[in-house]
Parts: sequence; structure tokens; C-alpha cells
Amino acid sequence: MPRQPWEIRPAKKRVVVTASMKALVETKARDSIERVMKPKHILPPEKDARFNYVSDIGAKWYRNYFYFFSTYACPSPKALAPSFEVKFARMEPLRDGTFALYFLRHTGEWVGIFDALTLDESIKTIEDSEWFTP
Repeated sequence: MPRQPWEIRPAKKRVVVTASMKALVETKARDSIERVMKPKHILPPEKDARFNYVSDIGAKWYRNYFYFFSTYACPSPKALAPSFEVKFARMEPLRDGTFALYFLRHTGEWVGIFDALTLDESIKTIEDSEWFTP
């Protein structure tokens, strides 16, 4: 069966991520979030806010992937919860120290669109690309 255009590489074995690599990724991501993403995407809420709005941006490891997520505040008195998180970018470590980047479709499916980027290229792409909007 031929590969689909959104399948950026064939199935592979998982890469073991070292603690030092995790710490480096977390540090660079935290810097990017504070320096670029929060000022760009977090706006003060309207005075009479009725709709959900982005109140925070964060990042964390889950299993073998590094995710960027946005936290939405729910100001409505009918809200089920005061806030919720939505992931918007996923970094997958590859064998050669590079990363593949995925965005989350509205269907809940992760779609790979960038492959074999260095850590700095990955962070810069997440900062600048319209595919990764919180």
C-alpha cells in the first residue's frame, strides 16, 4: 500500500530519550513560551468575557513525546470547569537527535508535517508556523 502524503516516514522503533535531552528540550521550550508565545497569543480578557480564552501556554513530556499546550479559561457561569488544556504541537525525538513535528487536527488526529529538524529549528517552527497556533 503506498504511503499517504501526510505520512512523513514509515513506522519505526521508539527512541530512548535521555534525561539530559529532556532537560534541554524543556529549557528551550520554556524560554520560547515566555519570550515569544505568551506575548503573541495571550491577550487580556474582555471586561465582560463570556467565551473561553487562552490564559496560559505550557509544555510537558508525556511518554516519548514533548507536547505544547494552551490552557483556556472558561468565564461562563455555566462552564463545567474553570479551565481546560488543549495540545497544539507535538515533538517526536528521532534517532539522530532531530525531531518530527506534528499538529493536532480538529478531528483529534496528530498529523506530521515537519521531519528531521534540529531542536532549535523545531522550536522556531512552532513559534512561527500557523500550523501551531494555540
